[in-house]
Amino acid sequence: MGVIWEIDFYSRPLIDERQKKVWELLICESPSTTEQATTELFRYAQYCPSDKVNSLWLGEALQAAMLTAKQSPQRIRFFRRQMNNMITKACKDIGVPAAASRRSIALRQWLNERMEHFYPSLPNYQAVNSASVQMFSDPPQPLPEALIGEKWTFVSLAASQFADMSEWQVGFGEAFPLDMVGVTPQMEIPGLILYSPRSVPLAAWMSGLEIVAVRYQPAPKSTLLLETGASESWIVARLEGTTQQEAAQFEASKQRSYGVHFIAIQASPDVEEFAGFWLLYESNDS
Repeated sequence: MGVIWEIDFYSRPLIDERQKKVWELLICESPSTTEQATTELFRYAQYCPSDKVNSLWLGEALQAAMLTAKQSPQRIRFFRRQMNNMITKACKDIGVPAAASRRSIALRQWLNERMEHFYPSLPNYQAVNSASVQMFSDPPQPLPEALIGEKWTFVSLAASQFADMSEWQVGFGEAFPLDMVGVTPQMEIPGLILYSPRSVPLAAWMSGLEIVAVRYQPAPKSTLLLETGASESWIVARLEGTTQQEAAQFEASKQRSYGVHFIAIQASPDVEEFAGFWLLYESNDS
C-alpha cells in the first residue's frame, strides 16, 4: 500500500500584521503498521496568507510538500467537511485522489499538540474559546445486502499480540502503532469479527470506505454500527437480548483500551487468514 497523507487546511488562532486570521496547511503521513515509529512519519507545515486561501495556493503547497518528502502520496485524507470543495479541487488538479475521512489519527494528535503548546507560544497568538473539532455522523444506512456477514462475534486480543501483525495473512486492512495512543502491551483490545463466504468482496468493498470505528448504539433502536468516511454510518446488525449485553461490554472494553479496537473479516471461524483487518481508534471527538 502506498503512502497516505492526512491534511488540514484551516485558520489557526494566530493573527497577521493586518489583524487577519492566519491559515495553515498541515500534512502528516498516516501510519500503516503497528511497528511503524511515529518519528518516521513525514510532517509538513506551511502558513498561508488569508488573501491567498484558495485551491490554487493549496495545490502548489501540496506539490512543494511532495518535493520535500521526495515522494507523492497515493491518496490524501482530510476531516473538515467544510473544506471539501477546496481540498478536493486542489488534489484533483495535482492528480492525487482525496477523501473526507475521520481516520486521521496522527494529524489530529499533532494538531491538538500545536493547539495546546505551539500556537500559544507565538507572539501573534490569539486565544479562542474552543480549539476542538466536532465530528458528526449521518443517519445510519443498511449495508448492501450482498455484503452482509452471515455471522459475527465479539472477541478480544492482548495488545502484545499485535507486535507481529505484519506477519499475519491479511488481504485488505490498515493499522497504526498502538503506543501512539498510549496502549500498553498488557491491555486487551476488543474487536468484531464478521464471517462471510463472500469475505473477499466484503473486505474489498470496506477497504474503500475509510473505516473509522465500530460503535454500539443502544437507542432509539439497539444497533451495531460501522462508522466510515467523514460522517457515514452503516448498520451491521440489529441487536436484542444477550447480544445487547455483549455490545455494551464491547463499548466498555473500548473505554479501557483508550478507544482502540478492531474489525476483521474471515470466510469462517476455521480459517486463519483475514480477508480484511482494520485497527481502529475512536477518540472523544470522533
